[in-house]
Amino acid sequence: QGAGLLVTVAGAAGCSGPRRSRMAKYPCSGECRCGCHPLVVPRSQHWQERDVAKWIQKLGFPQYKDCFISNRITGRKLIFINCSTLPRLGITDFEHMKVISHEIQKLLDIEEPLWKRSISQPRRDPMGLFLERKAPTGPRANGLTLAEFLKEMDD
Repeated sequence: QGAGLLVTVAGAAGCSGPRRSRMAKYPCSGECRCGCHPLVVPRSQHWQERDVAKWIQKLGFPQYKDCFISNRITGRKLIFINCSTLPRLGITDFEHMKVISHEIQKLLDIEEPLWKRSISQPRRDPMGLFLERKAPTGPRANGLTLAEFLKEMDD
């Protein structure tokens, strides 16, 4: 469980208003890439199945440990877990699904896309997109760094 990677994002000037989530306190929104705050790769990206299971247990859901272990959910796969995918893991209590989905978003410091957003805004925050690219295993995904990903986004 290595330390998080810190990358300061240089980009367009001007923030787009207060961040909508309680995940971090920055003067800009999750989609902002103005450079006013650093992006940090979550430590959970290095978690194995047993680490995810321990985290689920600490959240107060020990009954779901086996759901995550048997479905081989690692820290890299958490980006794909939300209220739509939890029933496929065997988690069907809606209140539990909401809590787990919200806690995953907090853990990864990501926001769900707003469906009422303007089409001129980016689809998702850069961290969410980066974590999706890092989720698969293999030399290409393993070698991708946050700095390289952000450079690709700018090109």
